[in-house]
Amino acid sequence: MSMQMMWPIVVLALFCEYVDSTLGMGYGTTLTPILLLMGYEPIQIVPSVLLSEFLTGILAGVLHHEFGNVSFKPGSRPFKTVLVLALCSVVGTVAAVLVAVNIPAWLLKGYIGVLVLAMGVTILLTVNRTFAFSWKKLVGLGLLAAVNKGLSGGGYGPLVCGGQVLAGMKEKEAISITSLTEGLVCIVGVITYLTTEIGHVDWSIAPSLVLGAVISVPFAALTVKKVSLRHLRWAIGSAVTGLGLYTLINLVT
Repeated sequence: MSMQMMWPIVVLALFCEYVDSTLGMGYGTTLTPILLLMGYEPIQIVPSVLLSEFLTGILAGVLHHEFGNVSFKPGSRPFKTVLVLALCSVVGTVAAVLVAVNIPAWLLKGYIGVLVLAMGVTILLTVNRTFAFSWKKLVGLGLLAAVNKGLSGGGYGPLVCGGQVLAGMKEKEAISITSLTEGLVCIVGVITYLTTEIGHVDWSIAPSLVLGAVISVPFAALTVKKVSLRHLRWAIGSAVTGLGLYTLINLVT
C-alpha cells in the first residue's frame, strides 16, 4: 500500500480545512464528495478524513486559545461547553445506532437539510440580535447534532456551531469550540478503525490529507482573530444556509 504524498489532495485538504477552522464547518461535507468524484472509495476516504479532523481539531483548539479567540482554561464556560458537547456526542451516537436501521436514507438527509437550512436562515434573520446563554439549548442541539452525525456522518459542524450562536455563545468561541469538539469526536472513529479494521483500511491518502489540513490551521485561527464578530455571524449564517441548501439539492438530483 503506497502512502506517497499526493499534492492535489494536499491543496484540496488545505482549502477545505481552512474553511472548516474559520467557520466551524465544511471539511468533511466538502472534501468527501470531491474525493468520491476523484475515484476514491469510502473505505479510503472516511478513516483518513477522521484522522485528519482529529489532528486538526485539536491543533485548531490550541491555536484558537493561543490567539485569544477563546479561553479553554479549566472551569471556563468554553471548557465546560467542550465537555458537555463531547458527552452529548457519546450519548447521541449510541442513540443513533439504536434507530439508524429504521430510518430511510432519503428521509434522514431531507430532515438534516431542512434543519440546517432553518438554522442558517434564523442566524441571518437575527444577525443584529444577541441571545442569553442557555445550557438547555446547547445540550439539546449537541445531542441532535451527535445523533445526526451518528446516523449520516454529516450535519455536525453546522448544527453545533450555528446552535451555539443561537444559544448565546460568541461567534469566535463557537467556532473554536466546534473545532476542538469535533476533533475529540473523531478520535472515537479513528480508534475504532485502528482496533477493528486496521488490516482492511487503505490509509494511502491520509498523509496528504493530514499535511494539507494541518498547514491551514494557523491561517484559519489568525483569520478568526482578525475578522469582526458581525462579519463572522454573517459568514456562519451564510455557510450553514448554503450547506442546508446543498444537502436538499443533492437529495433531489
